[in-house]
Amino acid sequence: MQAKYAAPDGQHTFPRLMMHHAAVRPLAPAMREKNLGIWQTLTWADVAERVRALACGLAELGFRRGDNLAIVGDNRPHLYMMMTAAQCLGGVPVPLYQDAVAEEMLFVLQDAGVRFIAVEDQEQVDKMLEIKAQVPALEHIVYDDPRGMRHYNQPFLHDMQALMEMGRIHDRNHPDFLDHEIERGHFDDISVMLYTSGTTGKPKGVCQTHAAFIAAARGCIETDRMSADGDILSYLPMAWVGDHLFSFAQAMVAGFTINCPESGDTVMTDLREIGPTYYFAPPRVFESLLTSVMIRMEDAGKLKQKLFHHFMAVAKRCGANILDGKPVSGADRLQYWLGNLLVYGPLRNVLGMSRIRAAYTAGAAIGPDLFKFYRSIGINLKQFYGQTETCAYVCLQPDGQIKFDSVGQAAPGVQLKIADNGEVLVKGPMLLKEYYKRPEATAEACDAEGWFLTGDAGFLDEDGHLKIIDRAKDVGKLANGAMFAPNYIENKLKFFQHVKEAVCFGADRGMVTAFINIDVGAVGNWAERRGIAYSGYTDLAAKAEVYELIKTCLEEVNATLASDAMVADSQVHRFLILHKELDPDDDELTRTRKVRRNFVSEKYKVLIDALYDGKTSQFIETEVKFEDGRRGKVSADLKIVDCKTFPIARKAA
Repeated sequence: MQAKYAAPDGQHTFPRLMMHHAAVRPLAPAMREKNLGIWQTLTWADVAERVRALACGLAELGFRRGDNLAIVGDNRPHLYMMMTAAQCLGGVPVPLYQDAVAEEMLFVLQDAGVRFIAVEDQEQVDKMLEIKAQVPALEHIVYDDPRGMRHYNQPFLHDMQALMEMGRIHDRNHPDFLDHEIERGHFDDISVMLYTSGTTGKPKGVCQTHAAFIAAARGCIETDRMSADGDILSYLPMAWVGDHLFSFAQAMVAGFTINCPESGDTVMTDLREIGPTYYFAPPRVFESLLTSVMIRMEDAGKLKQKLFHHFMAVAKRCGANILDGKPVSGADRLQYWLGNLLVYGPLRNVLGMSRIRAAYTAGAAIGPDLFKFYRSIGINLKQFYGQTETCAYVCLQPDGQIKFDSVGQAAPGVQLKIADNGEVLVKGPMLLKEYYKRPEATAEACDAEGWFLTGDAGFLDEDGHLKIIDRAKDVGKLANGAMFAPNYIENKLKFFQHVKEAVCFGADRGMVTAFINIDVGAVGNWAERRGIAYSGYTDLAAKAEVYELIKTCLEEVNATLASDAMVADSQVHRFLILHKELDPDDDELTRTRKVRRNFVSEKYKVLIDALYDGKTSQFIETEVKFEDGRRGKVSADLKIVDCKTFPIARKAA
């Protein structure tokens, strides 16, 4: 199966694909990087030459087949090239989350037995030096950005430019060496190791082959007819499977251009400048973009607001149907055309999505309302479904077959079925080869027939579209026996611009309750326009007016839940607004910003008990970590508020 999907024309490893592009289209742009406000372009010939130099440099330092190369930093061309350089030598790149503190990286570096690390800059070098003594296998650290490194004189530190020069000398002395190493590469070799987010325990190293990721990339490319003249903005963590598929694997297969922003702070500006044809972001990014739009509209003049709301109503009515090529009345088409001229087109331009052929979201379920908003203004947004263990590739949504409440149909080459307990099972060429040094976990990942157990609960509709309810382990029952799917409710709440995060409780309980994190930008703007003064998040979150605002959002959600018999019993009865934002540094979220539900439940048990004990307030003091490693405490007396619930619309017998 893997060979069938991943070895057409013999281009069955990423180094061979790179060399192929360099041979047939050497002057085409492969990568761009914004540096000091100027975009610098590297052609496929440039990339191949630098990868060759980096690979030979690593070989000179003693990098061997089977070695793991850790990669830490923001998205940078040289870090992507280091991935391919390691693969050229039969090694395995292991990207880490660049915003993780040294202590978090320690487990992965030890588990993977890392001898070589490629990092972006001084900040990451300092993290590595902090923990080097605890990583006995570590021999060499290579850094890309030399700023601030002048006085670092440790012999195991290497400037990447110096490494390339070393590699070029090695290549001149051994001209056949690298070509031979690339030829030794096999489609079933491990091409990358990506660690799971560790929502329920220690992260596991997911070993994926060249064949698996190439199969996933080809399936996406064929479905959405991706071409070599496209552009993608690569800004999401390199350690995330979505970035590896979209920014690395698909670019290597299709040959389109990887664009790296100057920094995390300039992503929106860089997005507008590049105008990518393909765009990938988790739901949280799309939520934030919508929030920023709504904030701007609240500050706009009355006429502009009136135009916006009028044409958004038109878009909601017929925009998605127009995008999908479905029948729409002539009057609506005229209205939509005018709306595109006055509202949708300028809005897409502001968002940096005026050239988008296809935009994707994955990593967590996206709310149907949010999904519908983007498609209604002409952005071809698609829900994408998969896990690290499946190369983020299980379901796709072909053009014209979009359903707002599904993640699509089985992708090319993928088999899909629902187990008796409701868990989604998959087979295909994109499945992991193994968990690194975890044979027991590898054996448990698949059943006796080779079906991978996704851990998600869902069902297939009459058209074969998969609908995800929640993580299987998170789906429970209320005390009355009704289904409780917390993520389903949380996604509805997060559609509101004022709600940044929500965590719902109710398993084995008589009612559903919720923690809310407000979006300090959206709520702060709302408060300022009403003359409500506040000193920071904790103060703003405690305001009576803010509680009323959030209560309105919750009651709107309750009204929609009441009309759906399957989840009508899950209306939120009571809530509180947390005194601090849930944070990966405090272990409350993963680095991909998924809620660590069990950890949050234990950490804030006193608040959950207060919600169910009928209290109207509860004092709490919480330890927090600051970015510089310092610790402090945040305390508050949190109000607990009741919500209005609605009669349940029962289905007729």
